[in-house]
Amino acid sequence: MTISAGRLSHPAVRALVTALNSNDEQAFFDALTTGATMSDDGLDRDLREWCDREIFATRGHLDVQSESDHGLSLVANYRNDTWGEMRTRWRFTVEDGKVSRFETGQA
Repeated sequence: MTISAGRLSHPAVRALVTALNSNDEQAFFDALTTGATMSDDGLDRDLREWCDREIFATRGHLDVQSESDHGLSLVANYRNDTWGEMRTRWRFTVEDGKVSRFETGQA
């Protein structure tokens, strides 16, 4: 059973996942702080380049399976047109109501 993006408990994470699943690039980047950072499988990546390649150009989508740490940690099935579907983990850092960092990788 999945948790819909609209039911995620942390508002900043909810906004980011909703934008990701809607393929709404503007809303996605609006949900991030200026200078936000990210890592994929433990390696820091260029956030905009990674998001363009892994989310927006390939129709990325998160099906959240569980959340913990007050909604700042997710386990989700992530899929896109390049890699298909895989079980992933996501960890978010929030500052001033926006995501300042996210870390993702295979779960």
